[in-house]
Amino acid sequence: MYAEINSGLRMTGNRGGIHARFCHIFNTFMKAPATLSLLFLLSLGLPIPADDWPQFRGVDRSDISKEQSLLKKWPDEGPKIHWLYKDAGMGYSGPSIVDGVIYLLSAYEDGSFLIALDEKTGKRKWDVKLGDVLGNSWGDGPRSTPTVAGGHVYALGGEGDLVCVNAESGKEVWRKSLTKDLGGKVPNWGYCESVLVDGDTVICTPGEDQGAIAALDAKTGAVQWQAKEITDGAQYASVVIATINGQRQYVQLFQKTLVGVAAKDGKLLWSVDWSGRTAVIPTPIVKDNIVYVSSGYGTGSMAVEIDENYEVNELYRNKIMKNHHGGVILVGDHLYGYSDARGWVCQDFKTGEVVWAYEEDLKKGAIGCADGMLYCVDETNGTVALAEASPKGWREAGRFKLEPQTKIRSSSGKIWTHPVIANGKLYLRDQDLFFCFDVKQP
Repeated sequence: MYAEINSGLRMTGNRGGIHARFCHIFNTFMKAPATLSLLFLLSLGLPIPADDWPQFRGVDRSDISKEQSLLKKWPDEGPKIHWLYKDAGMGYSGPSIVDGVIYLLSAYEDGSFLIALDEKTGKRKWDVKLGDVLGNSWGDGPRSTPTVAGGHVYALGGEGDLVCVNAESGKEVWRKSLTKDLGGKVPNWGYCESVLVDGDTVICTPGEDQGAIAALDAKTGAVQWQAKEITDGAQYASVVIATINGQRQYVQLFQKTLVGVAAKDGKLLWSVDWSGRTAVIPTPIVKDNIVYVSSGYGTGSMAVEIDENYEVNELYRNKIMKNHHGGVILVGDHLYGYSDARGWVCQDFKTGEVVWAYEEDLKKGAIGCADGMLYCVDETNGTVALAEASPKGWREAGRFKLEPQTKIRSSSGKIWTHPVIANGKLYLRDQDLFFCFDVKQP
């Protein structure tokens, strides 16, 4: 038996509080302002608890959990369910988890919301309205994942409403519109990126002529700069931080361009053409001075090397990894993800060559990684598989099927939310159904 949470009514207000763990750590050791982000703490070499998942794709946006001592093999029925929350609403947002609280974006008939859940029980603590519901034939509701940093939560709705709230109470601190305030235009399937918090700065991608990438003050929402040299329309990838040849920068993928801009002022450092079609979604991967990207709709993958003069050297461009939106993960020197028309693929990061491919009875979907294992979700039927992250081939260690499955999913929608592994738990979402499984070794 498991605890089944079915909260039919949204609640407001605060039930218990959370403290900003990372602000406490930073203040203890450095006596610095409490608004510094988790990624900045990481860059300074300060300890970050392995069990937190503060943003899309985790602490460093690699989609690799720092968790250890997890199950290496699942029982026939799958891992034990801890709780099931049944009122997560519409949308494809994944969870962020900090200091015992889960933050999730959801949509209901009266609007799009940021909600907070207790990590142990799945019970709702509070919610705050972001704006109107993004609606389209592929499924209504928000697509992005909230970002938690410095005692605040930053949430982006599908219509471009960016809201900063107090992480403990849910009280709104500031809000900006990516369209009205930053000159952006809502892309076809809505704003999907998960905003990046870097120290005292929030990075987002409004797109268009006013400057496609923007930096906002994390405390006030005031505009610090917009990258006016980039006028591409917003796509669906999320920005990553990189230090390339000693230069701190933000890397973003647009439909026709891959760019790097200076963190201090948004100046364009380098760019390279990309042949994206229809939609560009996967997050770029950076290792040293090499940047890797992939997208679906027949496009493929590319790796480029950025030299000291910001000249771009293309290492390879091929159709080995045509990743739609399930994500690609770099483990060591190998990439893992689902490639359209090829299956689950292991690709050599340095050469771009295929190492192995597996499709058979596990179809297209999203991927996560923890403790040397891949967590792969079949977006069509809800099958979840556990396999070794190994270049030696597909080595499966168990699978199960999500049950129950939502009744509110659009007929054209799938189970698109990425899996998250944090604090010994596996989190999976199918619209209004939000699952928490125990995956820690006993």
